[in-house]
Amino acid sequence: MVAFGAQAQQGRPPVFVLNSLDADISVVDPASFKVIRRIPTGKEPHHLYLSPDEKSLIVANALGDSLTFLNPRTAEVQRVVRGISDPYHLRFSPDMKWFVTASNRLDYVSLYRWQGSEAKEPLQLVKQIPAPRTPSHLNIDSRSTVVYASLQDSSELLAIDLATQTVRWKQPVGQLPADIFLTPDDKFLLVALTGDRFVEVWDVSGKAPRLVKRLPTGDGTHSFRGWGDKRHVLVSNRAGNTISKIDYDNFTVVDQFPGPAGPDDMEVLGDGKTLLVTSRWAGKLTEIDTTTRRVVRQVKVGKSPHGIWTLDHQPRQ
Repeated sequence: MVAFGAQAQQGRPPVFVLNSLDADISVVDPASFKVIRRIPTGKEPHHLYLSPDEKSLIVANALGDSLTFLNPRTAEVQRVVRGISDPYHLRFSPDMKWFVTASNRLDYVSLYRWQGSEAKEPLQLVKQIPAPRTPSHLNIDSRSTVVYASLQDSSELLAIDLATQTVRWKQPVGQLPADIFLTPDDKFLLVALTGDRFVEVWDVSGKAPRLVKRLPTGDGTHSFRGWGDKRHVLVSNRAGNTISKIDYDNFTVVDQFPGPAGPDDMEVLGDGKTLLVTSRWAGKLTEIDTTTRRVVRQVKVGKSPHGIWTLDHQPRQ
């Protein structure tokens, strides 16, 4: 851990991989691409997010009803916040006032006031909004006015007004919607259909959403990751074992990369060419060179690796 701390100070922060079925985190050294530590969490850690002050990386433990706070540079566990009901997916609003979780098994979206990483009670529950069935992934617009949630088992989208904490609209979409990606202008919401092979593009700029396009990408379309140039976004095709690059200026697929063994969540490193992806069915972290479109190396992590994050990343859009 001392040696790793020295690396972090030299600009090589760790890579965090959430092992959902092992209830722990694999900490990977980005230079050697070896697991240097395993950190226990609550049951079923699926997703993670950086706090607004960038002091804490927050891991949501769905079945553990808890959040694990980590130092994003040293992988030190800072605290565990309990009593957070079924936090599957999580987001902060851009204005840093709201913390939102999707309760996948309990069918609601929870809205919390963010009090700060070091506060005795960092989260204050404001409201739990019914969201049947199976709220999966969240996104929030740049003005911190609307929360969007995919409802996986009812194949719908839900829009929640943050000012009033009420539902604006609910919209049927394609089969098993999972991750959602909002374009930087807040106009278009991309929906990954894990039960199909499409990304649906919805115009959400008006009072009611409008379907613009169904874009074929690959079987089991699942998770998004912005490329970092405010023009392209990646989507993993979990059943097709590929990753597609979408130009969201015209909503076309412009490139494709390998995604072995059930590609799930992704991270684009700061060099702009290295892509990390969790290979869920193999229990591995995979590194891909996007210039050659080849798998460079893999490392065994834990069971059913899901979320991935590192401080050394390209912008999210």
